[in-house]
Amino acid sequence: MEMLKTWADCAADLIAVAAGRKPADLVLRNARLVNVQSREVLDGWDVAVACGRFAYVGPDAEHTIGRDTQVVDLEEQYLIPGLCDGHMHIESGMLTPAEFARAVIPHGTTTMFTDPHEIANVFGLRGVKLMHDEAMLQPVNIYTQMPSCAPSAPGLETTGFEIGPEDVAEAMTWPGIIGLGEMMNFPGVVAGDDMLLAEMAATARAGKVIGGHYASPDLGPDFHAYAAGGPADDHEGVAEDDAIARVRQGMRSMLRLGSAWYDVEKQITAVTERGLDPRNFILCTDDCHSGTLVNEGHMNRVLRHAIECGCDPLIALQMATINTATHFGLERELGSIAPGRRADMIVTSDLRSLPIETVYARGQKVAENGICLVDCPHLDWPADTRASVHLGKEITAADFEIAAPDGANQVKAKVIGVVENQAPTQALTADLPVHDGIVEGQGPVCQIALVERHKGTGGVVNGFVSGFDYKGQMAIASTVAHDSHHMIVVGTDRENMAKAVMRLAEIGGGVSVFKDGAELALVELPIAGLMSDDLASRVADKAQNMVEAMAACGCTLNNAYMQHSLLALPVIPELRISDLGLVDVTRFELTELFEKDSL
Repeated sequence: MEMLKTWADCAADLIAVAAGRKPADLVLRNARLVNVQSREVLDGWDVAVACGRFAYVGPDAEHTIGRDTQVVDLEEQYLIPGLCDGHMHIESGMLTPAEFARAVIPHGTTTMFTDPHEIANVFGLRGVKLMHDEAMLQPVNIYTQMPSCAPSAPGLETTGFEIGPEDVAEAMTWPGIIGLGEMMNFPGVVAGDDMLLAEMAATARAGKVIGGHYASPDLGPDFHAYAAGGPADDHEGVAEDDAIARVRQGMRSMLRLGSAWYDVEKQITAVTERGLDPRNFILCTDDCHSGTLVNEGHMNRVLRHAIECGCDPLIALQMATINTATHFGLERELGSIAPGRRADMIVTSDLRSLPIETVYARGQKVAENGICLVDCPHLDWPADTRASVHLGKEITAADFEIAAPDGANQVKAKVIGVVENQAPTQALTADLPVHDGIVEGQGPVCQIALVERHKGTGGVVNGFVSGFDYKGQMAIASTVAHDSHHMIVVGTDRENMAKAVMRLAEIGGGVSVFKDGAELALVELPIAGLMSDDLASRVADKAQNMVEAMAACGCTLNNAYMQHSLLALPVIPELRISDLGLVDVTRFELTELFEKDSL
């Protein structure tokens, strides 16, 4: 596709087309046009496109049609704006920006606001630049938010690289940077941390948006202090009160439906039942893995879900288009079908079930009937980005032995409790047996370990987790471990845990499932141990094999892999694991594995 011209470069042409002095490149006629500016459906309207932008939007575009104008009769199908994802991480799809774009274009996503803080933890500012540069090559709009928190919780984890104010200031000069990524270290903001304030100040000086992440149920003074710090949005709400509190503080409430985060239904009642102004609500995905993208959809999936939850289709569309564009200061550029905007649009026959029949981006047909019709260019990723797993030694079963206190035949251990379809965990305890001086998992409680993979220290931190319901002798290891992205392994058997870890060291990263000493599934993620540049369909097939392998090991959770990948994120309560130890996220401090009364 040709490079999109700015409005200033083509304003004269747009005016000439709208006035009838110059023919349009493309005219779509007889549409049921959904106007998200006025929240109405306009029957029988036409749109004329020139220079990849809307020139004329009105009841009759006959005067814009010339000999070479492409004319399409929509036969009273709906024409809606291309969908916008207000907050997401491309790496969670296990795909590079190019392959992610190829996967979501057929679903009608034409704009994404992405935070590549996953690769920032592995390769720092250089990794962010690589993601930014590949994003800029795509035929749809991929804006990059400069990651703010690498590490997400200083003092509680160690990353491959760190991000500081000077990195943020540099990134703000790049053409595709739209703002600062989610400010996850909310205790640091509340405490007035100088480095975080400097990052937010650099963003504010650049006139860009500061992303929020307040993962706490406390809506008291700390929440108000966080809002005063500058974050303009937040996607961590899980209840109606969370959504209301955010918009009352002048923040946009981002309602997410990812592969494993189902937070729309409980919050959208702020609009559907409480009657709050919907223009301050935005739909997003946050994290979607490749299987969801290929088999279920992307923003179209979120939109359908919001409608099923009782939201008026036109209001839900606003939450996935114009609201998002306005929030990022791009209302004059995208998010609606109006003169001057990028000609991003979807043809659909129904506003509730939302089949995505045809997708246009920048005036070009990019997908039809589920098939991507355009090239999504790749970067030539440097060789070292495919060699990011450094263990420093061979990991063996002995590395996962958890020594009991002297003389104990039973201990009371702290256990990370997984909650289905939610990012937060529970801080649980369990009485566990001791055999030959080693503490063993029992029943629903199995082992979890974090294996350092950036510096080659050979470090292994052990703990316990429940909620997966694994049975038999098994293990699952992954180099996707938000946000520090060391290697995280969960298992019922230490030999299988060691095998899974060493398999990922061998291939350079990914996900491996072992049972009874044999590998059941493997997803290769060679780029930073996070992404594959293979086709999304092939990655999705491997991811589906992984899900089936987890089920074969006894797991019944919905999208349990997403919970697995977040068990090392020490900014979401209540209990997590890091390379420094077990983390009590309610107190933001390291904590001992065993309760004191068990010692």
